[in-house]
Amino acid sequence: MTFATFKQDLLASVVVFLVALPLCLGIAIASGMPPAAGLITGIVGGIVVGALSGCPLQVSGPAAGLAVVVYEIVQKHGAPTLGVVVLLAGLLQVGAGLLRAGQIFRAIAPSVVFGMLAGIGILIFGAQFHVMVDDAPRKNGLQNLMAIPESIMKGLIPGDGSNHLAAYLAAGTIVILVLWAKYAPKSLKWVPGALIAVVASTAVAAIFHLPIKYVNLSDGFLGAIRFVNFAELPGLIHGDVIMLAVTVAFVASAETLLSAAAVDQMHSGPRANYNKELLSQGVGNFLCGAMGSLPMTGVIVRSATNVAAGAKTRLSAILHGVCLLALVAAAPGLLRMIPTATLAAILVFTGYKLVNVQNMKRLMRYGGMPIVIYAATAIGIVATDMLKGIMFGIALSLLNVIYARTHFRIRTEPHANGRRTDIYFEGAATFLRLPRFADALESVPADQEAHVHLRDLDYVDDGCLEALTNWQQQRTQCGSVVMIEWQEALRLYRDKNPLGSYQRADVVVSGASH
Repeated sequence: MTFATFKQDLLASVVVFLVALPLCLGIAIASGMPPAAGLITGIVGGIVVGALSGCPLQVSGPAAGLAVVVYEIVQKHGAPTLGVVVLLAGLLQVGAGLLRAGQIFRAIAPSVVFGMLAGIGILIFGAQFHVMVDDAPRKNGLQNLMAIPESIMKGLIPGDGSNHLAAYLAAGTIVILVLWAKYAPKSLKWVPGALIAVVASTAVAAIFHLPIKYVNLSDGFLGAIRFVNFAELPGLIHGDVIMLAVTVAFVASAETLLSAAAVDQMHSGPRANYNKELLSQGVGNFLCGAMGSLPMTGVIVRSATNVAAGAKTRLSAILHGVCLLALVAAAPGLLRMIPTATLAAILVFTGYKLVNVQNMKRLMRYGGMPIVIYAATAIGIVATDMLKGIMFGIALSLLNVIYARTHFRIRTEPHANGRRTDIYFEGAATFLRLPRFADALESVPADQEAHVHLRDLDYVDDGCLEALTNWQQQRTQCGSVVMIEWQEALRLYRDKNPLGSYQRADVVVSGASH
C-alpha cells in the first residue's frame, strides 16, 4: 500500500462515516432498538467485516431493509430474542459460505428483488411517517399506511404536544435532502445530504430549544451491549426463532450479494468473492447477535459512496468503523442533540427511493409477467411479512419459468391460393406436446405445400425433431413440397435431416420443385 492509496482510503472513510452515522441511528430507532445497537452493528460491519470481506469496497452495517423484520421481532419476542435470531442467522450465513452457496443467492429474479425493495420501502415509509411527527408506529404495515392521514393532521394542526414542531422539522429535513441532491455545488457533492440535514435541523432544535424527542444515547456506550447468555441459548431456540433466523439470513444474504454485484460494476478493481463475502457477513452477524445488536448487510448506499469517494482498498471500510467507534466513545453528547424526527425523515426519504419507478420501467421491457411478480412480492411483504412475500414472489417466478418451458401454441393458416398450408409453432415443443405437434403436421393435405415455421419456438426436444424428420421424409417420398423456416437455435435439426437441401440460410426446402 502506497501513501497515496492510504490517503485516498482515509478520505473515503470519512465520507462514508458521515453517511453511515445518521443511518445507524435512524435504523436502530426504526427497529425499536436503542441507537447504540445501530452504532455497534456499524462498528462491527466496518472493522470486522471490512477486514474479512470478499468484496473489498463494500461497506456493511445496519440496513433499512431489515428494520421492519427487526421491529416485529422486538415487539413480539423482545430484544433478547433478537440477539439469538441474529446469532443463528450469522451461523446460517457462515454455513452457506463454507458450502460455497454464495452464487445461489444471486439466482433470484430481478422482479422479486425489486419487489422486495419496494415492499420494504413502503413499510419503512409507513412506519417512519409517524415517527416524523413524534408519534409511535402502529402494529403492522397496513395499519401504518392507513393511519398516515391521522399523522398528517397531527403535524399540520398545532396542539398541546410536540407533533407539529417535529413535523415542521422533518419537512425541512426532506426539503434539504431533495434540494441538496439536485442543486449541490459540484465541489461539495461529496458531502452527504443527510449530514447537511442533520446538522441544520439539530442546530434549529438547539437554538429554539424545541420540546421534541431526541436521540436517547447513554454515556456508557459499552453498557448498551447485551451479551447473549450462551448457557440459556438452547432454551431460547424454538421453531419461531429458527424461522425468523432463516428470514434474516435470507434477506441479509440476498441484499448483501446483490449489493456486491452492483459494486463490481462501479469499479475496475478486484471482483467480489461471493462465498467469502457471505462468510464474512455470517461472522459479523454472529458477533452482532452475541452482543444483542442489529443484523447487518452489505449496504449499497454506503458502498456506492465509498467507491465514488475514491476508495482503493478495504481499509476505507475499516477506518469508517474506527471513526464510528471514536465518535461514540468521545462525544456521545453530540448524538443526543439530534432530533428523532430528523432521522425518521431521512428514512422516509430512503423508503421512497426504494420504491423506484425506474425499476418498474426496466421490468416492463420484458413483458407483463415481471410486473405481476414485482407487485405480488411487494404487496405480499406489506400484507403479510418479509419471508412470505419473498417466497410468494419466488414461487411466481418458478411458475413463470415452468409456463415458459411448457407453453406451446399451434396456429394453422390455409393460404389464399388453396394450394399451401402454413403451420406456426410457438413456445416449447417437448415430448409432452408431441401428440399435438404430430397431429398438426399430419393435418396438412397431401396435395398441398407445407410451410412449417419454427422461428418462435424457444425450445424443441429430440422427440419433436424426430417426428418432424419422419413426417418430412414421408411427404417428400410422395412428391409433396415441405418448406421449413428455422431460427438459429434449431440448426441441430439440419444435422439430423439427410433429405434437406437449402434454398436460404434459414429455410429448408425438400420434395418436388414448385
